[in-house]
Amino acid sequence: MLQFFRKRPEMPSAADALPGRSTPIPTTETHFVNGHPLKGPYPEGSEQIVLGLGCFWGTERKFWQLPDGIVVTAVGYAGGFTPNPTYEEVCSGMTGHNEVVLVVYDPAVRPLEAVLKTFFENHDPTQGMRQGNDVGTQYRSGIYTANEAQAETARRVREAYGEALKARGFGEITTEIVPLDTFYFAEGYHQQYLAKNPAGYCGVGGTGVTCPIGTGVAA
Repeated sequence: MLQFFRKRPEMPSAADALPGRSTPIPTTETHFVNGHPLKGPYPEGSEQIVLGLGCFWGTERKFWQLPDGIVVTAVGYAGGFTPNPTYEEVCSGMTGHNEVVLVVYDPAVRPLEAVLKTFFENHDPTQGMRQGNDVGTQYRSGIYTANEAQAETARRVREAYGEALKARGFGEITTEIVPLDTFYFAEGYHQQYLAKNPAGYCGVGGTGVTCPIGTGVAA
């Protein structure tokens, strides 16, 4: 049992990953903070992107607290192999999944560049398979895109922020940018966890380096 929960610093292969299950893990229906439907339908014109930047409790709060342009947020798992994983399975390092946040946003109010500015400024994207004291493949920096236009924007912002980090003495950015395969909603108790448990663990940090992307949107 201890081996199952050991933190793993490297990705498993698809062949070694846990088998998972065919049915989704139950989650909540509505967002605890704004009451919007967690799984949609989302408003016409809204867009979705999935982001991994460390423990998903604290990172989700960063996005639902933005002053405008965010429709809904939800925590879950992406970037791995195991279908419909549980939190315990993801933490074992044997699913390949990342702890991620689904951000549904209105691009007319908060463009993707502004969403990614929040992403990059609220974690250290140079740490590989960890964020601070949180170690494991589920804490890696990742952007999981819905289409090539999102991927192109993400690469451009990553490059600009990488240059800003280098100028401040940081190493290379390790953020992966890959097409989203499947987003699996996490269990209900994880959704908007820090709104339900204000004194809970946050784990959100950053480099203190501002992402040099002009968005025209208030932070």
